[in-house]
Amino acid sequence: MKVNFEDIILFQDDDFLVVNKPPGLATLDERTADRGQSLLRLAKEYNSNLQAAHRLDKETSGALAFAKSPEAYRHLAMQFENREVTKRYHAVTVGIHDLDSISVYLPIHPLKNGTAVKIDREKGKPAETIFNSLKTYRGYTLVECIPITGRMHQIRVHLSCLKAPIVNDEQYGGKPVYLSELKRKFNLKKFTEELPIMQRVALHAYSLSFGLMNDSDVEVVAPYPKDFAVLVNLLNKYGV
Repeated sequence: MKVNFEDIILFQDDDFLVVNKPPGLATLDERTADRGQSLLRLAKEYNSNLQAAHRLDKETSGALAFAKSPEAYRHLAMQFENREVTKRYHAVTVGIHDLDSISVYLPIHPLKNGTAVKIDREKGKPAETIFNSLKTYRGYTLVECIPITGRMHQIRVHLSCLKAPIVNDEQYGGKPVYLSELKRKFNLKKFTEELPIMQRVALHAYSLSFGLMNDSDVEVVAPYPKDFAVLVNLLNKYGV
């Protein structure tokens, strides 16, 4: 996947830069031998001073902020620490759910292999997410997710606890969506296997709000990437 860093910039001033991270691109360099591209590496090729102020999972797309100086990094890091940054994610979940400012406050603990988490009331660290249903479809719901804390896989495991796992998130109980489920007169070509509409977990970091160095606030909205937009458009067309 070839990414031109300038093409994904959503906002920048003298201190900060926000991009729309493509899915399938790690935020930081991965530990594996075949490290390939990372968003941080691309960022430093564009401007060697850039530092990632937070991270998104490799498969998650959306708004991600960089700081251009140590002062800017500290300024934003303090806002994250004091929970003054507002992150809004959009997720397509399995099932019909009427969520109206539902707060899930369940502690999260990583599993030994480090690639997943579980709810653990004894050992887990506090985690809170607020959920709102944006639109319901036949068998699916588009949900706004506002994480108050920033634990690994927090949104995914909290939605699973609501019996609303994210589409294609098989790790936490989600299942793929096929066009044949939505479209009544769907004909698959002979000898071809139907693929899911979306090949990754249907989660997108939709917007990021934080304070700039001049004390004004900014909200940066990240448009849906192609795969997420296709899924939502097909649900709007055939799933209502």
